[in-house]
Amino acid sequence: AAGVLVGHPFDTVKVRLQVQSVDKPLYRGTYHCFQSIIRQESVFGLYKGIGSPMMGLTFINAIVFGVQGNTMRLLAHDTPMNQFLAGAAAGAIQCVICCPMELAKTRMQMQGTGEKKSSRKLYKNSLDCLVRIYNREGLRGVNRGMVTTLIRETPGFGVYFLAYDVLTRSLGCEPDDRYMIPKLLFAGGMAGIASWLSTYPVDVIKSRLQADGVGGVNQYSSIADCVRQSVRREGYMVFTRGLTSTLLRAFPVNAATFATVTLVLMYARGVEEGPKDCEPAQPSHHA
Repeated sequence: AAGVLVGHPFDTVKVRLQVQSVDKPLYRGTYHCFQSIIRQESVFGLYKGIGSPMMGLTFINAIVFGVQGNTMRLLAHDTPMNQFLAGAAAGAIQCVICCPMELAKTRMQMQGTGEKKSSRKLYKNSLDCLVRIYNREGLRGVNRGMVTTLIRETPGFGVYFLAYDVLTRSLGCEPDDRYMIPKLLFAGGMAGIASWLSTYPVDVIKSRLQADGVGGVNQYSSIADCVRQSVRREGYMVFTRGLTSTLLRAFPVNAATFATVTLVLMYARGVEEGPKDCEPAQPSHHA
């Protein structure tokens, strides 16, 4: 919950920058976007759509923990490659919750852009948003962006676990190491950054597809069409839209989450056993 509270304003900025019109851009960059949202919509504008990740994250982390841990047990050997495979499996399965959750979050974040008091609120909250989409478009509507979510999450989680595993091994994270906590924080933060960098272009397309139709007009007919239109109008730099905000969020949120999970698991198992190289079943990188 703390990770969501700290990270959500950065996520709102990321989504606004990713989907803003190239013809009539509202924001010049990350800092200008922060400033504009606070000035036009108050601080609460940064927290639009927070209900969805608050509700969904518990389930996502439960799935990720369970799937990653069980996959590692099935694979039997704790190697970097197996960490990647276990992470990829966890990433793919949690998409069932992640995709509708992010759809509601994106729609809520785009609602009332630039307005302090939205004159016509389409959705009351995240749950109302999903119910309305379901009533209008059925299951297919609720799962809009599922393919791009799968393409992003499967390798993204694999890279996440792999990076954390490699870093904790190379840093020599031992329970009696006096620098263990800074090492865990660094490994967790860098794993989050590596994961986002590996699949960020897909995230831009996912955001655009999920925000498509907010004004009542559908701009894209498919993933390929969205990629084609985005590149034609904005060039390949379109795939870096909102990246600064994402990386600013990724390091502290993932550093804190990883360190906390590792330390809790370590003390739960008993320090004398100590987890090998401080490797827990790691949490969601959308914390």
